[in-house]
Amino acid sequence: MNINNLPEAYNKADKMQQSFELWRKVPLSKRIAGVQKIKQNLLENIDKYAHAITEDMHKPIAQSKAEVKKCVYLCDYYIDNTPHFLQPQPIETNWSKSYITFEPLGVLLGVMPWNYPFWQVFRFVVPNLILGNTFLLKHASNVPLSAKLLEESINVACDDYPVYQNLFLPGKEVGKIIAHPVVKAVSLTGSEAAGRSVAEIAGKHLKKCVLELGGSNAMIVFEDADLEKTVKKAVQARMQNAGQSCIAAKRILVHQSIYELFLQQYVEKAKALKQGDKWDEGTEIGAMAREDLAIELEEQIQKSMKMGAKICTGGKRKEAFFEPTVLTNISTDMPVFTEETFGPVAVIVPFTTDEEAIDLSNQSSFGLGVSLFTADTDKAQNMASRFDEGSVYINEMTISDPAVPFGGIKNSGYGRELSQFAMYEFANIKPVIVK
Repeated sequence: MNINNLPEAYNKADKMQQSFELWRKVPLSKRIAGVQKIKQNLLENIDKYAHAITEDMHKPIAQSKAEVKKCVYLCDYYIDNTPHFLQPQPIETNWSKSYITFEPLGVLLGVMPWNYPFWQVFRFVVPNLILGNTFLLKHASNVPLSAKLLEESINVACDDYPVYQNLFLPGKEVGKIIAHPVVKAVSLTGSEAAGRSVAEIAGKHLKKCVLELGGSNAMIVFEDADLEKTVKKAVQARMQNAGQSCIAAKRILVHQSIYELFLQQYVEKAKALKQGDKWDEGTEIGAMAREDLAIELEEQIQKSMKMGAKICTGGKRKEAFFEPTVLTNISTDMPVFTEETFGPVAVIVPFTTDEEAIDLSNQSSFGLGVSLFTADTDKAQNMASRFDEGSVYINEMTISDPAVPFGGIKNSGYGRELSQFAMYEFANIKPVIVK
């Protein structure tokens, strides 16, 4: 049943506080066992959960199944590594004994997006559930089936009481939930505007927040890159999930000496992507999640074309479906370069020197990640510190993996998800000193 009034939401918050007081006392081994139950439930219901994702936001069914399987992989990672992450850490001091413990904060609020409706929630919840926190979750309004099943799938962790509750509230009411006394911190994945609003409210109430916002990642292809492998990776990095990914390669910078050949091969592979029925296991590009999102993308392209951008392939929209599109003749003041383009549109820009490539990459208000493709990995590693980004990937597209801290700088937000740092963001890092 949808909950659209604040008193009911406040009741759920109080319930999660009661659950927290119980869950925090459960031994770590049993909390890990709870995540094992979540994992097993995922494995037994991959088709059901994937069907909900595809029904909600039109992701091709094969990609929806891959998303659920990635959640299984995440569970495995924390099942295996949490005992190490949360064990008390000794520190050298002049006292008799000193060590650091990691304790849960309490009820956490998650505000999550529609583009990876299971993965985004799981990477927030699983590490912090094992830590001992409980959850309120405001999911995107256009993924109601996923939201309902997420609550069901996560609450299998505990037989005696729920540890996770959905809040079906309009976005304008989120601030009132942040202000609720039992809510100790908030994690938001979403737009820059939403991030600013949440940060302001959380700051007013002295509550921790983690913000994973937009991105306009550059992929830099140097002249010595393996062209065939790099083109294939570049198409995947931009076009998967119909381009609706914060870490997609939205600006592809290619050395002038291989630019024309790269462009030719990229266009060929983009055209060859299988489009169509979202329920077909072979479909690679489906419709975008909503028609208004496709219209917004179309407007960005049209404004850029008026400024001189040219379409090499694609560019056509039919309702929420947008063709895989490649743009060239790009200037750095065009919307497709300066703004986040959340759809299947690749912008391919030539460069002549390493300095120019670094400068073009850093000409963004975002700072989520960058990927470098080159045979000279030593050179690439030496360059890494010069990029104003949350992560640098060399000969790999920017991805989110449980073992690697994930997050950005600048207008891409702050704080980190995944790895041990996901736990430490929402932990009371408490020293214990013995004299």
